[in-house]
Amino acid sequence: MVPVPTDRRRVTLKDVAARAGVSPMTASYAFTRPARVAAATRDRVHRAAGELGYRPDAVGRALKSGRTQQIGVVFSEHLAYAFDDPQAAQFLAGVAEVCVEEGQGLTFIPTRGDAADADRVLSAAVDGFVLWTTAEDDPVLAAVAGDPRPAVIQGGPPRQGIACVTQDDYGAALAIASQGLREGRTPVVISFPLDRDREHMVTIGADLPPRAPFPVTDARLRGYRTAVEQAGLSWTSTPIAVVARNAQRDGVEAARELAPQLTPDALVIAMSDELALGAHQALRETHPEVAYLGWDASPAGQRLGITSVTNPLRDQGRRCAHVALNPGRPNNQDIPWTITSGTAPPASRAR
Repeated sequence: MVPVPTDRRRVTLKDVAARAGVSPMTASYAFTRPARVAAATRDRVHRAAGELGYRPDAVGRALKSGRTQQIGVVFSEHLAYAFDDPQAAQFLAGVAEVCVEEGQGLTFIPTRGDAADADRVLSAAVDGFVLWTTAEDDPVLAAVAGDPRPAVIQGGPPRQGIACVTQDDYGAALAIASQGLREGRTPVVISFPLDRDREHMVTIGADLPPRAPFPVTDARLRGYRTAVEQAGLSWTSTPIAVVARNAQRDGVEAARELAPQLTPDALVIAMSDELALGAHQALRETHPEVAYLGWDASPAGQRLGITSVTNPLRDQGRRCAHVALNPGRPNNQDIPWTITSGTAPPASRAR
């Protein structure tokens, strides 16, 4: 057995490797790439480190290797939103799972929508970036695209130099709205924000801007419009409530504002199950015959019988993390989707 050093010099990784009976590289991987080392070997290295009093020098290792063992998640929302929105939380859980598996750390890099955002992101001590979907005019996109570190964005917008993991939002929106309109219902829409100002409004299709800078919002609105027009209905007169956040309380407020325009055969087309659930909460007593379309196929939405688009954000988070850690992987990945209908409970229970 290799003795414990008796002098006052600092214990090194080489000492740990010798005591554990492994190569210095294997000892290093036991700390920096644990998934690449057999569990028994990894335990032996960690036990030797404990016996010798060795503590990895994270700063020194980063300076020597040029790597920090950290992924930076750039969130274009108030940071608390990442934990308030169930789907955003699912996405972050997927990123975190991969970080645990690969022995990486996770650094949140919140943005504020100000001129310092780009510098704040680029100054982060991380090896790569995972970006939550943002607007086309977000200056962080150009900054990250020009940085040599790997970067990937969920949902877009697509940008040269940044990988993209997303769905065909236009195709899915067209499919789900077309299915809902086959019953001859009259549509109203509850939409995500149109731009970074996140202005709440109630409007009609004719008054929407030609394009929305948020690519997810833009693609879904275009899909809904095509479905409405293919059903022989007027998109220009379709009521649309634009919310500031993807939260049930925003769905409640939007539905209450839309209520005076609802017909008995109304179809609420919401861009998420959260918004659909909020709308149902607001309308279930006064408009019990209204039907709802959502997005994300959440357990709560499925229990309520909401027809929805599957949107596996946990899987998208995992894919984004893998791309950020392994730039050699395919850069752009489309996530398949399906339309699913839940089983509504009896009316007496639903209320």
